[in-house]
Amino acid sequence: MRKMLSFRPERFVVPVLILVGWELFSRSGALPPALLPAPSTVVVAWADWVFGIDGNTQNYTGHWIGDAASSAWRVAAGFALAALVGIMLGVAIGWSRFVEVTIEPTLQMLRPIPPVSWIPLAIIWFGIADKPAIFLVFLGAFFPVLLNTIHGVKTVDRNLIRAGAMAGADQRRLLRHIVLPAAMPSIFAGLRIAIGSAWMLTVTAEMVAVKSGVGYVLWDSYYFLRYDIVIAAMASIGLLGYLSDLGIRLVMARVLHWQRGTTLQGEG
Repeated sequence: MRKMLSFRPERFVVPVLILVGWELFSRSGALPPALLPAPSTVVVAWADWVFGIDGNTQNYTGHWIGDAASSAWRVAAGFALAALVGIMLGVAIGWSRFVEVTIEPTLQMLRPIPPVSWIPLAIIWFGIADKPAIFLVFLGAFFPVLLNTIHGVKTVDRNLIRAGAMAGADQRRLLRHIVLPAAMPSIFAGLRIAIGSAWMLTVTAEMVAVKSGVGYVLWDSYYFLRYDIVIAAMASIGLLGYLSDLGIRLVMARVLHWQRGTTLQGEG
């Protein structure tokens, strides 16, 4: 965990190279500055959006925290619901052949349907507010958690289960003390994929079905040709998504402490 939070200069090499190359290209005149604002221009707009420095972002000035909080709330609500349902259902499908045969075919038919195709129905069912965004986030995050949980449960070593059964453990104890701990690496892999999907879907929903949040600012600023704010919104989404993933990684490092020093994951 300390390594994860420690300052490592090599992490900044690629971002710095991208920013320098972007700045040079933007100032070369290959494209009009209005179409591809330089990073320095984006930083000025982003700073005003966050701190309300000079009002150059007009209606958005000083509102970043509120916009980010609105998006984060939708992500957190949809992601938490997807994690809860996905893990519970994934364990049931992975453990029980009857549940797998009964439920999984229906889920596999629903899985290829893009979450964005649910937007019209989500608006009809829930209106223009937080609920359609939370619903879409749930759809986008649910299947990565579900499939990785099923995989984790089904790949548990049978010898561990036999040993637990021989020691007198019933199914509840087998699930709690053997199956779930053994499946945790796969479950966390699903959670990390799901949090990325959650941010993508909440931004998509805010563009269409919600009138607040970072995604709404991105889409609204596009209509006013403020591409510096568009890019600042994109960078905000990337930053918030990175912090969300970092939070899951910190929890994972604590829960999977037994991997420390024994796997490549533990060496990260």
